[in-house]
Amino acid sequence: MIRLSDIEKRFSGNLVLKGVGLTVEEGAVTALIGPSGSGKSTLLRCANLLETPDAGAVEIGDLRVDFSADRRPSQADSLRVRRRTGMIFQNFQLFPHRRVVENVMEGLVTVQKWPKARARERAMDLLGKVGMAEKAEAWPATLSGGQQQRVAIARALAPSPALILCDEPTSALDPELAEEVVDVLRTLAAEGATMLMATHDLRLARSVARHVAFLEGGEIVEEGQPDAIFGNPREPRTMRFVRSLGL
Repeated sequence: MIRLSDIEKRFSGNLVLKGVGLTVEEGAVTALIGPSGSGKSTLLRCANLLETPDAGAVEIGDLRVDFSADRRPSQADSLRVRRRTGMIFQNFQLFPHRRVVENVMEGLVTVQKWPKARARERAMDLLGKVGMAEKAEAWPATLSGGQQQRVAIARALAPSPALILCDEPTSALDPELAEEVVDVLRTLAAEGATMLMATHDLRLARSVARHVAFLEGGEIVEEGQPDAIFGNPREPRTMRFVRSLGL
C-alpha cells in the first residue's frame, strides 16, 4: 500500500499543498491532473522526499514517515523512502558524461553497491525492455528526446522500486516522440507497475491510468476512474477543467 496522508507543503509561507490525502493502488497507475500551479509536481516530490512535507505522512509498504513542524525525517528515513521509489523527470536528467548503459547502472553501483558486471547485466535487460539496447554505448546528447526519456525510464526501473513517480514524462516531447514514451509506460502499466504520474497529457492519463485525481489550488477536488473524471465529472471545477481541454 502506498498512501500520502494530510500532506501540507509551504514555500515562503505560501501553502501550496493543503492537507492532501491520496492512496495509490498497488500494481496500478494513478494520474494527477490539473492546471499549472495546482501542486501536482510538488506532491510527487513530497512522495519521495525531494521536497520535505511540512505536515502529514508518507507510507510505502511497511515504511511510514511522519512530518510536522517539530518532526523532520532522519537522513536514514529519507534514504529508505528514496530507495523504494524511482523518479522519471520531465527533462530526462541523464548524466551527459555517462554513456546510456552507465546512466542506468549508476544508481545500482554507486548507491546500492552492486558489482559492475551485475549492474551492467541489469541495465542491458532494462534497455532491451524499453527498446534502447542498441544505443547502450551512445552518449545522451546523440539521442532524440523520446530516446532519452526511455533511457530515463530504464534508469528509474533499475533498483526495482515499489513506486515509480513520473513528472510530466511526455511534456517536453513532440507528439511522435511522446508516443514512444506512452507505449513504454502503457507496457509497464499492463505488467502491473505501481505508478503515480503528474501529467497534462490527457491521452496518457486516459489510456494508462486506472485512477485519476484532479488537483486545483493545492487540494484534490475530485478523484475516480478515468471514464468518470473525463466523461461525467461531479464537481464544477473538474467539469470546467475538462471542458477547457476540449474533452
